[in-house]
Amino acid sequence: MTKLTVIEQQILNAMLQRRPDLESCVPHIQSLHDALVRCYDQGGKLLTCGNGGSNADAMHIAGELCKSFERKRPINAELTARLKKYPHGDELAQHLEAGLPAIALGFNGSLKTAMENDSPLRDVAFAQEALALAKPGDVLIGISTSGNARNCLMALSVAKASGVTAVALTGPKGGKMAEIADIAIKAPGDSVKVIQEAHIVIYHTFCGMIEAHFFPEPR
Repeated sequence: MTKLTVIEQQILNAMLQRRPDLESCVPHIQSLHDALVRCYDQGGKLLTCGNGGSNADAMHIAGELCKSFERKRPINAELTARLKKYPHGDELAQHLEAGLPAIALGFNGSLKTAMENDSPLRDVAFAQEALALAKPGDVLIGISTSGNARNCLMALSVAKASGVTAVALTGPKGGKMAEIADIAIKAPGDSVKVIQEAHIVIYHTFCGMIEAHFFPEPR
């Protein structure tokens, strides 16, 4: 496991100060961090998926990564120079923030409804979208408090078969998703709401860590 920078370790320590009950998740958060560093170093992307509240969490993660979360994310000088040649270029160069590519699956309504209408296999929409978008070296996080969400499990199967790092963010039992995942983060909790509350803390932590890795300057 790669040694964390001082800032990354501080973010992880801050999580444990607030939520000492998440200590068992720390090695797996660190493994996910390593996978995301490799992914982004190679020009890859993160895919996320989930249902219900976990669907909102999947979108939340993508939102935190595609723009500034807690740190400054200046765009590079080369892009700044190119932008200035085009309409609104000066304003864009001043206000755009560098992004870490992340896509929440399931928000392409045309694709989702086409799969639901056309395919005899139920719950396959996440898997189809993952197949179309995922490339070797990417990371896919499936979120499910039970760990048994069929559509997320299918997406993880596609990830495994496609050379994508498969990550399960689940409740304490892990379920079928944890069984096949490369990395399983099993949040504690005895109910859906308590597990989801832990999920928010966990993903804010790994989003903060990966941002700090590439953009260490405070906002």
